[in-house]
Parts: sequence; C-alpha cells; structure tokens
Amino acid sequence: MTKTRIAIIGTGGIAAFHVKQYLRMDDVEVVAGADIVEGKARSFLDAQGLSSARAFSSAKEMLDAVKPDAVSVCTYNSTHAECAIAALEHGCDVLLEKPMTVTLAEALALRKAEKLSGKILTIGFQPRYDARMKKVKEVIRSGDLGKIYYIQTGGGRWRGIPGGTFIEKKYAGVGALADIGCYGLDMALNAIGYPRPLTVSAVSFDYFGKNPKYSPPKDAARFSVDDFCGAFIRLEGGITLDFRMSWAMHMDTTGATIFLGTDAGLKVEPAGLGELWGGAWDGSCGNVTLFHDYLGSPTSTPIPLPEPKEDNFYLKCRSFVDAVRERLPAPIPTSEIIYNQAIIDGIIRSSESGHEVSVEFTE
Repeated sequence: MTKTRIAIIGTGGIAAFHVKQYLRMDDVEVVAGADIVEGKARSFLDAQGLSSARAFSSAKEMLDAVKPDAVSVCTYNSTHAECAIAALEHGCDVLLEKPMTVTLAEALALRKAEKLSGKILTIGFQPRYDARMKKVKEVIRSGDLGKIYYIQTGGGRWRGIPGGTFIEKKYAGVGALADIGCYGLDMALNAIGYPRPLTVSAVSFDYFGKNPKYSPPKDAARFSVDDFCGAFIRLEGGITLDFRMSWAMHMDTTGATIFLGTDAGLKVEPAGLGELWGGAWDGSCGNVTLFHDYLGSPTSTPIPLPEPKEDNFYLKCRSFVDAVRERLPAPIPTSEIIYNQAIIDGIIRSSESGHEVSVEFTE
C-alpha cells in the first residue's frame, strides 16, 4: 500500500494533535516537520517517535526538499495564509488549522492560490464532525423551525485565557474572536447553509488579559488582543446573528445558542467542559431542546442526542486523508469558511472604527 506522505508546518502544541491522529493511520507517513524556531522541529519529531522524519527551520526548504503529498499547517494565525499558499504552490493538499486567516484580504489571496493550484484546501473545524453537532444541523435543515430569522450564539469562558502566541497581535492577529469565536460562528452558519454576511457592528475588550490580577504579569505585559468580543451581524435572507465570545469575564457563560424560527425555536446548550471553561463550542454541545406549539399551547421537546463514537480531531484528519487519497472535495471548503472569515474581519474593522461596517468582497 502506497502511503500518503504528510509534513507538518509549525510544530507547536496543536501539531501534536495532528501527528497523534496521523500515527493511528496505516496509510499515512509523517515525513517531515518545519518550524522557524531553530531546533524546535527536530525536538518535536523526536518526541513524537518520528526520529526518521526530517526536520527543517524553513517551510519552503522543507517543501522543496521533501515534496510531501500533503501538509498540516499548524502555525500561529498571522502566518496561516503564507504557509498554506506556499504549500499549495508546491503541489500539496493542505489541512489548515482554524481560523482560516486573520484578515479577509489574506483569505481571498488563499482562495485564489487554492483555485490556481487545483489542490485540496480544508479548514480545521473539528466540531463539524461531532455527532451532536450533526444532529443540530439535521434539526435546522429539516424545516421544522420554519423561516429562521434570528440566531444568538456565543458561550465563552469564565476564565480561560491561553498563553504563548495566542495573546500577541503580531502572532495571533486577534484573541478570543479567532481562537474560539470562529467555532461559534461556524456552528451557527453551517447549520443554516452559510448565508453571506452583509453588515457587522461590533465591540471588543481586553480588560482581563492586560490585568495582572487575572493574567500572569509577563502575559499581561504583552497582551495585545481581545479577551471578549460581541457583534450584531446582518445576513442575507433577512437573518440576524447576535454573537459574543469570551476568554474571561465575570459570568459563567454568555448563553446558549438559539435559533428562532417562525414555526419553532431551537436551544443548544453549551457542553459542560468544566465550571470555568465550558461553552466555547470548540467541542460538542449539551442539551438540545425544540420549543414549539402543540395543540395550541407552547411546549418544549428534548431532542435525543447520539453519543460520540470517535474522536472529532481524528475524524477531521481522517476526512482530509480520505479526500487526498480519493481526490474528493475538501471536507470543510473555503467557499464556506470565507464567510466566517469575512465576519471576523468585519468584527475587527467595526470594533476598531467604533461603527457598523459593510462586508463587501468579490472573488
């Protein structure tokens, strides 16, 4: 059996999750890793039991020398576009960690490179593979809610500010918005078919990340992204999306996700991931309830939910490998995630300008 030769660009924490899943696959060989920090790729590969894989301090050098079939791009956010574009231009299929990019301009450049290359580019939203999330989408797509006109999504963490490159703008671009907010957006937008965003009015704050009372002093001194954001987004089809996400706040959650329709409503509660951590939509979900009328009276019906049969992260990587080997369409296509990215870009622009902005772009 010919194995799919995969290389890793960026050998930080998330890369270990990718390698762990690839090592479970008999039809995959991890052949190389690259990281701009000298010696980091070699240490990473050795720690994963991949002493025969080659290590590089330059992604381009690795792509030229190894010529892998596919790559996982696991770098910090601000280099997602350049690394993915380089891999596509070298003839590689790409699994790109979320968020797709920081800005809409970067996302459009990436889409252009993808189309020119003819290669697969999929974005790493593993909650898409969760059985409960699929049930939510099934209920929404059934039509039982009638016309959906308003969605509230968010959740957020009571306390959960990460460290490392997540909290500096030059690396991450944005904070909670891109780290976990993109999941909340994808959960809602994927369920309703990803309508085009039209306008965004947003705010963002950094009261906790910069405060040594809540962050380690060294992290507080270099914190330069958001730790809370909220937005009011108008979508095509007369749909309004009310969005909020947090790394830290004086509240346990910003609420469940709700879909309001003309015939029924759906409430999706956050998964209980821990008292201070849950509700970010970066995993599964909790209880799901349908609110509707029965015999003329308001009533509610719990939706039976399946138990997960496989790790969502494995399914993300496995679907990518299957697409590469069988030349299938991208499992999570950029044609959808471009709208997720357009909203993130709009939230950045609106919060910086202090007023509503339009979302306008052509490909």
